[in-house]
Amino acid sequence: MNTIEPKLIAGNANKTLAEAIARRMSMHRGKSIKPVSARIERFNDQEIFVEVFENVRGEDMFIIQSTSNPANDNLMELLIMADALRRSSAARITAVIPYFGYARQDRRTKARTPISAKLVANLIAEAGIERVLTLDLHATQIQGFFDIPVDNLYAAPVFALDVKHNFGDSSKVMIVSPDVGGVGRARELAKRIDADLAIVDKRRNAPGEIAEMTVIGDVTNRKCIIVDDIVDTAGTLCKAADTLIEAGAKEVYSYITHGVLSGPALDRISKSSMKQLVITDSIEPTPAVIAHEKVRVVPMAPVLAQAIMNIANGTSVSSLFDEDSLGPIYDGYYNNF
Repeated sequence: MNTIEPKLIAGNANKTLAEAIARRMSMHRGKSIKPVSARIERFNDQEIFVEVFENVRGEDMFIIQSTSNPANDNLMELLIMADALRRSSAARITAVIPYFGYARQDRRTKARTPISAKLVANLIAEAGIERVLTLDLHATQIQGFFDIPVDNLYAAPVFALDVKHNFGDSSKVMIVSPDVGGVGRARELAKRIDADLAIVDKRRNAPGEIAEMTVIGDVTNRKCIIVDDIVDTAGTLCKAADTLIEAGAKEVYSYITHGVLSGPALDRISKSSMKQLVITDSIEPTPAVIAHEKVRVVPMAPVLAQAIMNIANGTSVSSLFDEDSLGPIYDGYYNNF
């Protein structure tokens, strides 16, 4: 089989991650790989303009762009970059969207409301993108919104490596789902590290107001790890941590894939009883997030770089769901694996 050389192009959403992916691919390929040179700027009226400075005719192009805050600007950047590449005769265009914005609008919760995730899926396909690579979709059924292939990677195998490295004996660890809807995600991590599972059941009197939280399961003297896909304002997360401590937990940690961390999130985390929050760099961490004493960022560049190379060469992406495959990939990060 001839080795295909994928080419990367980075939007403005997470250039740090794009450069880390390029460095990782360079290490694997044994030669320097850099994102394609391009100009992505805004006119005075905030219209987005894209110009690609390198020849991409017949190339296998990967656009690295999270649709995080500002979601609309980053989404439009993605669509316009795709259009520029399509009109430049790229052979195939894959969108690498580590954080898929609008994923929380995956169904109609009330009358006369949109399903925005489906609309975004349609826009992506119409822009000329032929494949999507993403990470921990908020709802896995969003894959069905697309009429193009979608590879949804999971942070659970990476988190499993991290938990084993930092906690050791899993008999002292309790994996916790912060709500009933997230049980599947928490169970997946619990199974990987052979730990017990508990649930925090929350009840609301009104939208945005949590009236009561109840712990289902015995967390007495356990190191509890809350697992979820998104932490936004961190209100529910911090209240869940406090509830677990009141229920007898020894310590509380959180492993969350996407660190949106908007508004008062960092202040709430500082004041909470949670000992540490672990997030990935699917959304580019701000300087305040990086400097926060309770927040730690786990890199996703190794697994994303490997997934890009696997897609380019037509090999399995699902192999990256296994810690045995990820261990060597993260060798430099976890010396024990």
